[in-house]
Formats: sequence, structure tokens, C-alpha cells
Amino acid sequence: MGIVRTEESDRREIEELRRMLVSVHRRKDDEDFRGTRLLSNDEDQEEKVVCVTSGVSFLGLAIVNRLLLRRYSVRIILDNQEDVEKLRELENRGEMRTNNNNVSVITAKLTQVEDLVQAFDGCRGVFHTSAFSDPAGLSGYSKSMAEIEVKAAQNVVKACARTPSVRNCVLTSSLLACSWRDGAAAQDLSPVVNHDSWSDESLCINKKLWYALGKLKSEKAAWKLAEGSGFKLATICPGLITGPDFIDRNPTATIAYLKGAQEMYTNGVLATVDVMRLADSHVCLYEEMNKTASGRYICFDRVIESEDEAEKLAKEMGMPVNKLCGNACENIPCHFKLSNKKLTSLMSRTIRTCYNQS
Repeated sequence: MGIVRTEESDRREIEELRRMLVSVHRRKDDEDFRGTRLLSNDEDQEEKVVCVTSGVSFLGLAIVNRLLLRRYSVRIILDNQEDVEKLRELENRGEMRTNNNNVSVITAKLTQVEDLVQAFDGCRGVFHTSAFSDPAGLSGYSKSMAEIEVKAAQNVVKACARTPSVRNCVLTSSLLACSWRDGAAAQDLSPVVNHDSWSDESLCINKKLWYALGKLKSEKAAWKLAEGSGFKLATICPGLITGPDFIDRNPTATIAYLKGAQEMYTNGVLATVDVMRLADSHVCLYEEMNKTASGRYICFDRVIESEDEAEKLAKEMGMPVNKLCGNACENIPCHFKLSNKKLTSLMSRTIRTCYNQS
């Protein structure tokens, strides 16, 4: 029989974990929620305080570590008990930089705008990595989770707009928000899938592509709310996120992303991106938002276009290759061509100061 946990016991465990991970100097009156305030008297340091939602996810952790390397002060939002346990595991494995005064842990529900406003207070930027998993651990990414993701994105944008210190927000969307277009009407569509492309919502619903639908609707909702809000929004639309043990460390998103993989392969839009390259892209985009960077950016480093490439990806995942490209994995004419030219151009301008720095 499982142990029934109370909200108070969860809160105590989070507070204990916070004490383990950071050197904390908290004001007494916000000890129950606000977390560590990391601002110093140095103005430059004030400019480098940021918040990362789902900071213990596969992508979130990579972004946090990249930010720390670039001397940011990072607030990690914990939303649930699973996040607490994951952070403890990361600390035990040495993947989280413990006893680091530039890291703080804060509790905030993505379902509560007021929680997020308090969490974002004092931060110049927010990274919303949109990492969700099935609470029951059974059904993967469901239709109801798509609606949860939309609501969370709306709440993050509303909170950014209500927090005077926040100037920029980078939201992680997905290539799936760009690439699911009606192949039957290919002659009426541009053959290039890029940052101007949007998936067809009705197509996603008809094919029950709930992950694609969640990313599509949440990104559109974020853009709508961000208009005239007083802060700057940019979005990154990555391919399937890969990296060390990605299928074990990011199972919900990986499996959900690959629903419809055979059709994506046929259409030439099945692509992947290494998690560290993606994290670099997030940080570089954020830094360039104070200059000219804006809008949407597609991010991938490999397009699966041949049997050899499909076999390699299938091997990395421990699955039969025909799950990715059907019974006839072979070089075939593609309906569409992916383009990440906008992001490549941005990265090439900033490569010496940001990209690939470690």
C-alpha cells in the first residue's frame, strides 16, 4: 500500500531540499514560498537573474547548467512532488551544481498566475520549457495534457506581463507546431517548413496528435497574450530532443513526439536536435533579444532522410526501425524541406560569445 502524502509534508520536503542545494538567506515573512533572493548590489548581476520553469526536466536541466556557465543567477521552479524527487536524484548523481549561491529553488504552481508573479519577481528573464508528463505514468501525453499545457503557457505569459522586472521570455514550443500540414494539399503549400510555418490544428485533432496540438495551441496562445504586454517574447521550435539516455530521461515527450513518425519521415520533416545544442540556442536567443532577435526559431541538427539515419535513431531508442519509417525504409522524394536558416544566422553572429561556450 502506498504512502499518502499531505501538502504540508510535501512543503517540508521542498524546504529541506532547498536548504540542501543552496545557501539561503531568506526574509522571514516570505519563507513559506518566495525562495532565495539572489540579487546583489551589482547592477550587472541584477540583469542576469532568470527563472526556468520545469528546470529539472531533460531540457530544463541543460538550460540551467548553460546559464550557470554564463554566470547567471537561476531560479528553478518546482511544481509538484515528482519535480522534488527528480531534483534530489540529480543532486545525488552530481548533475545539479549543489551549494551554488547562483541557484535557488522555488515552489510555484503553473496553474496559478499569482504564484508565478511572485516567482518571477526580480527576474529579468523567464525560460518556459513546457515540460509535462503523465501524472499516472500510463498514457503518455493525452488530450487533456494538451489543454493543461495551453493553460500553463497562458499563465506564464500573464505572469511575465504582470511582473515589472521581466523584460524577455523564451518559450519552448516544438517543430511539430510547424510541420503537421496537410500532405494532400501540398501543392498549395510552400515546400519549405520554416519559422513562418504553422501546423494545421484540425489535422492534429483528426490524427489525435495531442503533443503537436498542445505545442501548437500553447504557442499561439502565448503570442496572442504577449501582444502589447510590455515584455518581449521569442519561441524556439525544436525537433525531437536527443542526447545521453534521452529515451529514459525524457520518455513522455519522446514517445509523444514520435506519434506519426512514419508520416513525418515520408514528408521529410522528422528531425532531431541534441539537448546541449538546444540549450545553447535558448541562451543565445535570450541574450540577443536585447538586440534584434525576435519571433520564432526552428531548431534541429539532423533530418532523418535515409534508412541509415532511421536505423541510427531507432538504435538509440532501442526500437524497431520500421516504427520510424514503416516497412519500406528507403530514400524517397520528400514533400517538404525543413529550414532553420533564421536560427543558424543568429548563432553564426553570436558563436564567439555564446554558442559552444563551455
